[in-house]
Amino acid sequence: MAHIDAAQTTTSDRARGWLRYLHRKACTPDNWNKGGQPLEWWDDRSTPPMLNFCRFDLLDSSYAVALMADKTPAWREVHAGILDQLVTRHTTYHSAIDWLTQIGHDPKRAQYPEAYRGLIPAEHWGNYDAPGWTANGIEPWGLQMDPVGADGNLFYKGFFLLILGLHRYVSGDDKWNQPFDMVRDGEDTFTWSHSGIAEHLVSQWRARPEGCHCENTKIWPYCLTGAGLGLMMHDTLFGTRHHEVFDTWWEYALKNYMSFTPQGDPEWVALYYDPIIDHVQNGGPMAGVPVALYLAPQRPAVARRFYDFAANALGLRAPERQIPVLPDRRGNVLAYALATEFGDDVARRRIEELAERAFEPAWIGAEFSWGFGLNERHPRGQMNATMMVGEAGGEGAWWRLFNEPNLEKFNQPTVVGVDFPTIGISEAFYEASARTLYLTTDVGDDAARGRPTWFRVQNLRDPRNCRVTCDGSEFTNWWTLAGGEIQIAAHVNVHSFRITDGAGA
Repeated sequence: MAHIDAAQTTTSDRARGWLRYLHRKACTPDNWNKGGQPLEWWDDRSTPPMLNFCRFDLLDSSYAVALMADKTPAWREVHAGILDQLVTRHTTYHSAIDWLTQIGHDPKRAQYPEAYRGLIPAEHWGNYDAPGWTANGIEPWGLQMDPVGADGNLFYKGFFLLILGLHRYVSGDDKWNQPFDMVRDGEDTFTWSHSGIAEHLVSQWRARPEGCHCENTKIWPYCLTGAGLGLMMHDTLFGTRHHEVFDTWWEYALKNYMSFTPQGDPEWVALYYDPIIDHVQNGGPMAGVPVALYLAPQRPAVARRFYDFAANALGLRAPERQIPVLPDRRGNVLAYALATEFGDDVARRRIEELAERAFEPAWIGAEFSWGFGLNERHPRGQMNATMMVGEAGGEGAWWRLFNEPNLEKFNQPTVVGVDFPTIGISEAFYEASARTLYLTTDVGDDAARGRPTWFRVQNLRDPRNCRVTCDGSEFTNWWTLAGGEIQIAAHVNVHSFRITDGAGA
């Protein structure tokens, strides 16, 4: 590594604080099976009527975890553990509760609030299911209780595929590519695997050039773009060519689901297409913003067009304009994530200033989150997770995760056995040309500062001939273990270690 960019190799204090919070949240047992209830800190309130389900908290939480793991590729065990917990919850009854319980047409569709009018074809107002109502069982598909195998429910299987891919990419663990059971409700128990879901989705998508539907009757560019990202990661991990279905669909989408001015600005982007009534629900030019996050690794130029239009419309770069706090904070936090990804430093700084004033950044002990002015008992999961994409990422970080993935990390020196969250790791990467592991420890529990702690390093080529320094001085408090590992005895504090492997010492 000729040049070490600290922004790409070091996680921020706030990102590590949120990681500690999410670790506690993910590792606290609760019951998502039928008859159980997820703990109330799993977000089933954001962006109704489409995203107010707990599984979207699982989905959104996975992105920043993967981005943080990419910054510390030589330390991933905590990130992998969190992602495993997110995947586990996604296999449950409550993860698919909308598909399993919203049978037939919505009996309340004649009483929808006025705020729903922009979501429903005007001529069908009062007699049309709102987005978010899955309508399992309606014709021509009939009742299909398998949330993955169903003709519809693309937003379930596509986003699940993305979480599965991020887990495998961070951990290297083949666990979820072995058959596992889902839903687990008597006869309604279904067996799938990571690759099995990918292959099934590809077969469905090939049969539907316009795209698979989410809720029955609705085909969403937003969800299909997310599913495409899941297929892209599967191709990276397994050498498949599944993403070709997205490439084919994208050409269709450009002609049918969006339009651009001669200057390149979006004129409109579809919220969804209903093939039964042959209707495109126009979401206006801002409908491209939520698509942009998933599109950025796949079609970055178009994603940037969507973002730039929104940045100009919201005045993100205009110091004379005040950035509005949107009623649904998702718009604000998406803007922060995208400003970070596209390297729009002016917009990013201005959103940070807004967040400091209005989003209630808070430390509780060593854990960090935003309150967003919502006066709730627990930090709003989806909003915090998306905001953290901007905090934990960097320019092009989300793009690199899918297009320049770090697969060498699995064969390089890796730190394990860290007593997290008592201590953490803010920097952990291996510079192959110098055969040196760079490692910086972090204090997670201030009350434990100075206490003894231990961790191990795996995958060293010549562990008996390592050289270890701590804060620039020779460090001798380490020893080799069976299996080619070394163990380092240290104290809970901020320390900078350099571990040079064998002949490079």
